[in-house]
Amino acid sequence: MFAFFFGQAGYLQSLTNIAVEVIKMLTTIKVDKAAEIVPTDSLLAEGDAFSVLQRLPANYVQCIVTSPPYWGLRDYGIPGQIGLEGELQQYINQLVKIFSEARRVLRNDGVLWLNIGDGYTSGNRGYRAPDKKNPARAMNTRPDTPEGLKPKDLLGIPWRLALALQADGWYLRADVIWHKPNAQPESVKDRPTRDHEYVFMLTKSEKYYYDREAILDANGRNKRTVWSVNTKSFPEAHFATFPPQLVEPCILSSTRAHDFVLDPFFGSGTVGVVCQELNRRFIGIELNSEYINIAVDRLHGQQDRNIFYLKENPNESKYSAS
Repeated sequence: MFAFFFGQAGYLQSLTNIAVEVIKMLTTIKVDKAAEIVPTDSLLAEGDAFSVLQRLPANYVQCIVTSPPYWGLRDYGIPGQIGLEGELQQYINQLVKIFSEARRVLRNDGVLWLNIGDGYTSGNRGYRAPDKKNPARAMNTRPDTPEGLKPKDLLGIPWRLALALQADGWYLRADVIWHKPNAQPESVKDRPTRDHEYVFMLTKSEKYYYDREAILDANGRNKRTVWSVNTKSFPEAHFATFPPQLVEPCILSSTRAHDFVLDPFFGSGTVGVVCQELNRRFIGIELNSEYINIAVDRLHGQQDRNIFYLKENPNESKYSAS
């Protein structure tokens, strides 16, 4: 197995058969598919989360902050995408598998912050109609109602996943309620409008690094478990993205300066943006090349700092090695 060591400002210690080009402080690296990835600076890797995680060293990152695709919510049109599994348990099993590999990459005193949303059963409709107050919810494919649940049932995905991760060996330490003061309206009249999601705090070990003083409330109290943070739209992504204000306390409490933060579902790059602001390094993994391009543009807008971009077929991206 080969190892590639990525360094500062375009400096690369390499072995053989690597194409490298620096574009707007972006270094694109074409590597052997079996090569181990050993970054020493921020890295953006295009590929599926499990495969890339398998190539990262054990006990390497201090913290994981991520929000995987929600089940049955959106079709990204990408082969191998997570969230369109035919059965809910398949979705849960797939995420448990990915986070098991992420736990290997996490340092023994590391912390995982996991944001996950919920949904309702489809009533075995193969589509989701647009909500007149939220047209983006429309979808032309939708999983059937899971066995054992009824039409109009709340799926309970966050806790199903949290308990499955706990059973797989994670320590479940806190359930944070992300309250959204500006939540999207819903055209429902037979239940309250949802304005929250969960952020679970999980750890690899019984003892771990946690700096509570870094995130004390304004009055000096220990941080509470209800965080009121507005959603934040990002026009290029066509929907609300992971807000930086939700990510900041996760990173501040669980890392020190220059530590690595991993996001295996990098999306439009919010975790990377916050890492740059807080002087942390990041490893972002994203399957969707459209979001890779959005993330790179956002990260370049933040700092004129080198980011290594790893792709097995770099010529397919607008950020490509010649």
